[in-house]
Amino acid sequence: MKLLHFADAHIDMANYGRHDPETGLPLRVLDFLKSLDTIVDTAISEKVDLVLFAGDAYKDRAPAPTFQREWGRRIIRLSKAGIPTLLLIGNHDLSPALGRAHAIQEFDTLEIPHVRVLDRPQFLKPDDLGLPVQVIAVPWISRSGLLATTNMSAADPSEIFANLESRITDLVHGWLEEADPSLPIILTAHASVQGATYGSERMVMLGADLVLPGSLVKDPRLDYVALGHIHKPQNLNEKAHPPVIYPGSIERVDFGEAADDKFYVIANVARGKTEVEWRKLENVRPFIDRRVELQKGQDLGEKGQGLDVTEALKAALPPPEEMEGAIVRLIVEYPREWETLIDEQALRLHAAQAFEFHLVKRPQVEARIRLPADQTVSSLSPLDLLEQYWRASHTEEGEAEALQKLAREILERGGEGITD
Repeated sequence: MKLLHFADAHIDMANYGRHDPETGLPLRVLDFLKSLDTIVDTAISEKVDLVLFAGDAYKDRAPAPTFQREWGRRIIRLSKAGIPTLLLIGNHDLSPALGRAHAIQEFDTLEIPHVRVLDRPQFLKPDDLGLPVQVIAVPWISRSGLLATTNMSAADPSEIFANLESRITDLVHGWLEEADPSLPIILTAHASVQGATYGSERMVMLGADLVLPGSLVKDPRLDYVALGHIHKPQNLNEKAHPPVIYPGSIERVDFGEAADDKFYVIANVARGKTEVEWRKLENVRPFIDRRVELQKGQDLGEKGQGLDVTEALKAALPPPEEMEGAIVRLIVEYPREWETLIDEQALRLHAAQAFEFHLVKRPQVEARIRLPADQTVSSLSPLDLLEQYWRASHTEEGEAEALQKLAREILERGGEGITD
């Protein structure tokens, strides 16, 4: 059977840019929707047998109705095309409060044809799906949800996650024993997996995740593992069966993903053999990230003229035509006294063709005082070194004198052994 797998849509991630005057939507939201349209168009045009979304439709658990409308329009297209579609609940879809509706609850409540929401661990058989395939689903499980159904204390998170991992492992193994060995078995989960490479964006803190064991997802009885949650695309079981796939997010979320291409996956799933095709999403908005460290004595042309400093920063950026439509960040570290030598207006004019330009200035205070060429640390007495320290730490003159006097008294009372 032909499966389309994608994850981490986050379609309302509007943290950069302006609004589109025609639709009223943030332009960045339109970027995410463009990728989502590509995925839906592919599913319909290639007549896939199943679409599996592995969690995180939005950036948070309470999306605005406008964003819900746009997500709904795309999912309804799949429904009208008669394509079975599974929507797994991710951590950004789920409210931490018990009893609250999750972000894609309406598809379940309204019983949209061909669309099924997977909001609890479950085993779907061919009769449930109308397809010759079996699906084991592990949505995001919150710690509060687990505590509500067990007698464990919240004081020991490691015990909670160990208990949860054990329960999920037992569940999955039980369902694998129950499964029809002649039909393909798919496992889908929104979770971290041991051995996965995280993107630098890390939308959750390390230690706050349930981490599934690698042995669980690499069980050879499985034929495809469709994962969500980690934004960096990867196959955790390369050149082996089953493929264990994180397709990654469908658009770059922040500068932590600047170097990552974006994908969805077409998988031809068969019992004991699955072929995976990575489909690259084209026209994903580029992120350009540059960092410059300016230091005294650095060759910037005419020795510290303002124009030369600004020109050095321009040179660190790509040519203006290469920045067209990109989200650009320039981080500059520089001596604090060079603040006036950076012409921010000239830099913004240079990057005028960018979708958005961020100049991050980080002035540095010199924390070290260089010794003259004829002096070394070993040649200085403790009192001389202390005097250098007061100067390097910019201690006020009166306070430095008082501290130096106190230090001299302490050293003198200690005898020659200390000063040597």
